[in-house]
Order: sequence, then C-alpha cells, then structure tokens
Amino acid sequence: MIDFHFKSDFVLEGKTQYSDWITRIIESEGFVQGQLDYVFCTDDYLLSINQEYLNHDTYTDIITFDYSDGKSISGDIFISTERVEENALAYKVSREEEFLRVMSHGVLHLIGFGDKTKEEQELMRKKEEEKIKLFHVEH
Repeated sequence: MIDFHFKSDFVLEGKTQYSDWITRIIESEGFVQGQLDYVFCTDDYLLSINQEYLNHDTYTDIITFDYSDGKSISGDIFISTERVEENALAYKVSREEEFLRVMSHGVLHLIGFGDKTKEEQELMRKKEEEKIKLFHVEH
C-alpha cells in the first residue's frame, strides 16, 4: 500500500496516478510493493528529522527510511516541498518533473541504488530519468 501524508500546505493531486506509477517503478526493477509512506513536509520539518535521526544539520529535499524485506519494498519517504520547488527553479525544470525525480529517487534508494560516489550518482540520474518517463505510461 502507498499512503501520502502532508505536513505542509502542499496537496498532491491525482494520488492514484502517483501510486500506480510508483508500483510500476518497483515492479520494473523486479521487486514487490510493501508499505510505502510519502510524507510531504516543510524545510524545517525535514531539517528536524535530519538533525534527530541522522545527526546532519543541513536542509535536504528527501530523507528515506528503509524497512524493506528482501524483494518487498517498504519505507518512509520524507520530501521537503519547499526544497523541491526551489530545486525546480534552480535546475530550470517544471515543478512536476522535480517532484517526480525526488519521488522516484526515494524508491530507487529502497530498491538498492545509491548516490554516494560519482558512478552511483550517474546511475541514479539515469534511473530517475527512466522512471520519470514511466509516469506518463498507462499500465
């Protein structure tokens, strides 16, 4: 099951379309969907999670907590809507595209893709682009 929670003024329109897309991402990598919770929040909300659980005192666009078990993908994905909107402007992409990138990024982490090294970052970007294209494909 995929649930969406809101700790900011942000509202995600078309939740079913996003749920179906996330399921397609997971299945396209040979995994099955478990419990996924997306939490859309403010910069300050995500900063407090970053400080409390990761001992990082920095703003970020996403934090993912992995509860996956084998091929069953489960986790909590916290997304700062303010950071995503600022990044969309900075990278000169649409707000929707940046949300899709970040939402897919969290799932890709749960599947096992990293982003610490340059090689991992390049593969992650390639996978994000691939998965964003799946959003507009009907299942």
